[in-house]
Amino acid sequence: MSELAPAPGQNKPLRIALMGSRGIPASYSGFETFYEQLAVRLAERGHHVTVYNRSHHYKQRWREYKGVHIVTLPSIRSKHLDTLSHSLLSLVHALFAGNDIFYLVIVGNSPLCWLARLFGKKIILNVDGADFARDKWQGFAKKYLSWTEKVAARRADVVIADSTVIQRRYIDLFQRETVFIPYGANPWPREKEAHNRDILERFGLRSGEYILFVSRMTPENCAHVLLEAHRRSGSRHKLVLVGDAPYVDEYKQRVQALCEQTGALMTGYLFGDDYRRMSAHCRYFVLPAGIDGTRPVLLDQMAFGNCVVVRDTPANMEVIGQAGMSFSDADDVESLAQVLRRLDEDDAEVMRLRAAALDRVQQTYSWERITDQYEALFRQMA
Repeated sequence: MSELAPAPGQNKPLRIALMGSRGIPASYSGFETFYEQLAVRLAERGHHVTVYNRSHHYKQRWREYKGVHIVTLPSIRSKHLDTLSHSLLSLVHALFAGNDIFYLVIVGNSPLCWLARLFGKKIILNVDGADFARDKWQGFAKKYLSWTEKVAARRADVVIADSTVIQRRYIDLFQRETVFIPYGANPWPREKEAHNRDILERFGLRSGEYILFVSRMTPENCAHVLLEAHRRSGSRHKLVLVGDAPYVDEYKQRVQALCEQTGALMTGYLFGDDYRRMSAHCRYFVLPAGIDGTRPVLLDQMAFGNCVVVRDTPANMEVIGQAGMSFSDADDVESLAQVLRRLDEDDAEVMRLRAAALDRVQQTYSWERITDQYEALFRQMA
């Protein structure tokens, strides 16, 4: 199983196309944050980097962002075609724009590898987790995403795995070697935001007295599990849910109803300073999501120096090491309720895990180190 070391020396600048996300500046999910962090750093190193934005996702038509070139293109606005249609247009544009590197995220985009090959170009594909297992995909869509894993394994020139769990999956199922490059995080100790409390005043919260959830409001992210566990635990700390999602109105309404019943707070999306400050003042963060794969939000929360609680999936346990707490996937609600009760009462444990989480991010998940790995890979591919 491969892990790249940074390539020595400096060579000519590369033309790099980053496709498949909603775009930058980041305002939705992990892939957007990943692209912003990677693209800006590569541009600072002298490379010509282009990120493709979806027109309906950005009111402002960016041409450049922090040295990164932005191309805004339309998509078919539907749950099933939004990503693939935009990625197709992006690849067509990139193929005629003189790029050296073609990088795609999301396994559902893997059929586009055939198009790149028609033009004699190589594709690097970041496959993320087992996308087909997400509850929001049913019927044909679920079968399609399962099929695209096979396409990725056979047709992508390089497959990127963000965790060793995904590496093992591709070896076991498809006998396909992958390159392991994790997500990164920027250490931002919560103490930096100690005096910035405007977000707390806006939502009627008190520092250190709420439990935080941050994710898209989709079934596989399991906000409903956390809501029930929080109710069952009898916690005296308020539960705050940050996030939203398109195309899942039925589930979102279910979560809203549970919030009304339990007194939990839904804030909708928060970004930038609002996100940092909401994160920096929580007692601890909970990630109840059930799909395996590295979650950028988990690294974010560890980078704030937050105590983190995760479902005990292999990828989550790989990320936290000994720097967090976990609950059982087999008996999720009751197991999580027990963890919440413990952390409600054990201030010393919360403080210990905050320090451990920040230290682990600083030692293992540096964005500069990850950018070194990508730059080395891109030079090998050019």
